[in-house]
Amino acid sequence: MKHRVSSVVVALAMAATVCAQEEPKFTVKPTGRVLFDATYVHAQNQDDKLKSGVGVPDMRIGVSFSYDHWKGKVDMGFAYGKVSMKDVLLQYDFDQTNFVRGGYFIHQYGYQSCTSSSFKESMEEPQSNAVFNDDRLIGVMFEHADDKVLAAASFVVESDAMKQTTDVTGDESVGGLTRLVYHPFIEPGKMFHVGISGGIEGAQYSNTDDMNHKQITLASKWPMRVAKVNSQQVVVTDAKTMLKFSPEVMASYGRFAVIGQYFYNRISRNKGLHAFTGSGAYVTLRGLLKGHQYKYTKTDGGIATPDAGSMELCLQYNYTSLSDHKAGLYGGYLNDWALCYNYYFNKYMIWRVRGSYSKVTNRSGFADNEVSILETRLQVKF
Repeated sequence: MKHRVSSVVVALAMAATVCAQEEPKFTVKPTGRVLFDATYVHAQNQDDKLKSGVGVPDMRIGVSFSYDHWKGKVDMGFAYGKVSMKDVLLQYDFDQTNFVRGGYFIHQYGYQSCTSSSFKESMEEPQSNAVFNDDRLIGVMFEHADDKVLAAASFVVESDAMKQTTDVTGDESVGGLTRLVYHPFIEPGKMFHVGISGGIEGAQYSNTDDMNHKQITLASKWPMRVAKVNSQQVVVTDAKTMLKFSPEVMASYGRFAVIGQYFYNRISRNKGLHAFTGSGAYVTLRGLLKGHQYKYTKTDGGIATPDAGSMELCLQYNYTSLSDHKAGLYGGYLNDWALCYNYYFNKYMIWRVRGSYSKVTNRSGFADNEVSILETRLQVKF
C-alpha cells in the first residue's frame, strides 16, 4: 500500500515538473536607440536655410516582450525634445515561416523595408524611397517567408489615424500594400533576389475643410537630420486614388553586393484634371573592406547587418521626379550621389561617415539648388 502511494506521489510530482517545464516564459526586454550626428553643409542657394551643426536626431526608449507564439513592441521617440510614437505592435507566429502583425509599424513595401531607419547602409535612406514609400501606418500584415519566397500583404489606414481622432479627420482613408520576393540563393556570400511591390491608397486628411481627403502630398527632405528641410514637395489637389508599384533586385557575391529599385506612383484626380505621375530609382553598391561576406535575412527580405568588426564602403546614386508638366505640378527633379563608410564596432554600435552631393531643379516657388553634405554619426542601439 505504501509503495502504491509513493508511486502516485512520484508520478504527480513528475507530471507537475513536466507541466512547469512546458509552460512558456513571459520575457520582457528594454530597448533603446541614440544617434549622435555632426554635419557640415554647403548650399549654393541659401533659400533652403540649410545650416551646419550637431544634434541627437533620434533617441528612443521602449520595451519588447514575448510569450509562446506572441511577441510585441512599444517604442517611444524623444528627439529634439518632442515625444513621438514609433513602433507599437503585436505579432502572432503561426510557425517559423508565417506570422500576422498588427499595430503601428512600417509595412513590407520594397527593399528598404528590410532595415530600420538607423540601419540604412547609406546612413540616410534613398530620397526616392522617402518620397514614394510610407512611414509607419496603422494596419495588419500577414507575411510568409521560406527558403525561396517572401510574400506579404497589408491592410492599412492613413498616417493621420495615429495623430488625430475621427471627429477631426472624418472618415479615414484605407489602402493595401504587398511585397513579393523570390530569393533562390540565400547562402552567405552567394545571394540573389528579385521582387515587386504594389499598393493602393486614398486621399489624405487635411485641416482645410475643402481639401480634406481630396489631396495627397509627396515630399522628401535633404539627406541630413541636423536640419530637416524639404528638398522636394508636391501637393496633388483633387486627388482620388494613388496606385503604386516598385520592382527591386539584389545580388551579392562574397564581399560585394548591388541593390536596385524603381518607383512608380500615379495619382488619379477629380474634375477632369490630368493624373499626376511621379517616379524614381536608386542603385547601391556595397563592399566589405574588412569582413568575410554578406548574409541574408529571410524574414525581412534583404541583406543583414554585417558582423561585428566589419568595415564597409557604399556608393549610391538616386534620382526622384516630382514634376509632371501634363498635370501642371512641379515638385522638382532631384539627383543625389552619396559615398558612405561604415564601421560596425559590435552588435550595439556603428560609426558612419557620409559625403553626398544633391542637385534639385524645376521646383515651383523655389530656386534650383546644389547641396554638398559631409556628416558623421555614432549610433547605439540595444
